[in-house]
Formats: sequence, C-alpha cells, structure tokens
Amino acid sequence: MRVLGKGKTAQAIKEVYPQAKLFDDADKDIYDINSSEQTVVSPGIPPHNYLVENTKTPISDYDLFLDKDKFTIWISGTNGKTTTTQMIHHLLEEDGFYCGGNIGTPLAEISKEGKLILETSSFTLHYTNIVKPNIYILLPISDDHLSWHGTFEEYEQSKLKPLLMMDENDIAIIPAKYKDILTKAKLFTYEDSDELCSLFNIEKEKIKFNEPFLLDSLLALSVAKIVNLNLDYEKINTFKVDEHKVEEFKDHLNRVWVDDSKATNVDATIWALKGYKDKKINLILGGDDKGADLNPLFKELQKYNVELFNIGANENRLKELSEKFSINFNSCENLENAVKKIAQIAQKNDVSILSPAAASFDQFDSYKQRGEKFKNFVNELRIV
Repeated sequence: MRVLGKGKTAQAIKEVYPQAKLFDDADKDIYDINSSEQTVVSPGIPPHNYLVENTKTPISDYDLFLDKDKFTIWISGTNGKTTTTQMIHHLLEEDGFYCGGNIGTPLAEISKEGKLILETSSFTLHYTNIVKPNIYILLPISDDHLSWHGTFEEYEQSKLKPLLMMDENDIAIIPAKYKDILTKAKLFTYEDSDELCSLFNIEKEKIKFNEPFLLDSLLALSVAKIVNLNLDYEKINTFKVDEHKVEEFKDHLNRVWVDDSKATNVDATIWALKGYKDKKINLILGGDDKGADLNPLFKELQKYNVELFNIGANENRLKELSEKFSINFNSCENLENAVKKIAQIAQKNDVSILSPAAASFDQFDSYKQRGEKFKNFVNELRIV
C-alpha cells in the first residue's frame, strides 16, 4: 500500500499498516507512476498535485477503513462542521457513538470502534469513491478552498458527492437549494432554522444558542431524534462551544471584544456579524483569503455601522474593496496594530471583532494561535 502525504493522517495509517510506503513531493523521483498499487491520498493534498495526477487508484482513508456494516454519520458544509459534529457526539455518546475525522482524531485511530460521527472535509470527499454514510448532514455551502478545488463548482460537487452514493435506507438533511439532487436517500431539506424546527418538531425557544450556533444545535437535535427518537433540550444546552468561535470577552475598560478567529471564510464572518447588527462594529479583517470572492461580504457590510481594520496578506485587496463599497477602513498591516488602533477609538457600547474571513497562515501557525494572540493583545492594553 502507498500513502500520499506524511502528516497526521498518513502517520496514523502507517501505525495500522506498518508496511505502507509514504510519499510526498520530495519523493517524485522514486514514485512509480505506472503502479496500480492501492494508494491512499491524505486530504491535504490537492488533485492537481503531481503525485495525485500520476496515481491510477487513488482512495481516501474513509475507503480504506470503513466497511458497509459500519454505521456512520458524516457532517460536512462550509461553516459549522466542527460544532455540529461535537454537538451530535454530545447527544449520542451514551448511545455508543465515537467521534473523529477532520475534527482531529484520524479515522485510523477509531475505525475499530462502534458507530462513528465523522466531520468530513471536501478534501476527503473528493477522494472517497467506495463508502457512504448512513446519515449525512450538510450545512450551507459557500466559497472556500478554491485554491485546492479550482472552482466553486468543484468544491460544491465534492460536498454533494455522498448523496449520489447513498441508498434508500439512508437519510440526509441538506439545504433546500439541493432538494432536486438525484439521490436514493430519504431527504429532509431546510431553508432556515424555522424549517428545521418544523420538520423535526423542535421547540426553538427551549434552546439557549443564537446564530451561528442555533443551526448547529438544531441539526444535532434532528440527528438525535432520528437515531433515538429523543429531543434532549437540557443536554444540548449544556454543550460548550470551542474557543475562537464568536467568543466574547471584555477589556480593562469593560468594552466588548469578540474572538472569532475560526472565521476563515466570508460566510463565517457574515454569520458572526448578524448578532451585533445594532452595535457599532470595529471589525478586523484579513489574512490568506484563498482566492475567495469577497464582494458578498462587502455588500453585507454596507448594512452595518462598521469600521474596518485590515491586516494580512490580502490587505491591499481589502483596501480596494473598502474604497469600492465606501466602507470606512484602517490599514493596520498586522493584528497587534489593529488592536491598538481600535483601543484608541472604541466606545463603551461598541463591539470589536476579530472575524478575518481568511485563513491565518500568512502571519500565524493556525487560527488558534491567531485567536490567542488577539486575546493577549487586548489583555495587554491595561498595561499601556
């Protein structure tokens, strides 16, 4: 067996299959492009990679480790995958479900366990050609990972791919936009949170979460009702959302700041802003936008009382869009400068948000590091 990649997924596979040979771009000269040997492609490697293009039998780790008798729930979409996956596990853990996939635990480490809840990326779906889920949860799809997929249409098709492989015993909950897709699965389609509540007889007022986490909690409750016919409002309300996701905190002057560093695309930032439409918003934008179309974000920003503090690799692009859409902006270059500028002008009733609509790798190791730095910069204001 061959594995393309030498990261977390590949290393986990080699633990199970010690004889597996691992390859990356440094191994081009020794990679046999004529081999018909089964080759597992790590999800981070794009289809335009030389090794992938010269592989006859590419499969995903899902194809390698899952079998038809394994009951699985897959969760995908652009934003909310992790939270929805965690919420479903929170509700179903006592029913013998294990959690993994893109959420952090490689499938190789849990494939021998009971029923599985898997956060599933478009990268994994692109290479999955054999297995399918019993239940598929699809959150809304918007521009993301275009540099990997090439086009939005290719990205979208990867997300929809499981539906084409499912059978009449399977269930899918998907956005109403895709209601006409050809699938044998039993479909539940939703336009919004209210429609989900209607489909599964969920009482929204009993749930403590607001958007963007309301939709995640409703999908989790819907899955739980399908699996065990139970709507446990008390349990879902005990779920704690991860750090760096619309996480509010206050500075030494009692002003509200929001760490939404996990917002690495346009749609995530738009959702974060919805909860603050009645406030003056000081918004930090910028980073590696992965070639996404940012125009929808700036059209949305016109509806808000917002001032931008632009940082990162796409700062010049943000400047052009700010001018085009007549949005007040500041060019800050980096996160520390942005925090200091906001601190000088923010009023007590303002809300100051890091919701970059971009990946962090231009200036940080991860969105988590970016979020931690952001909170540290704010907390250090008291020292100045």
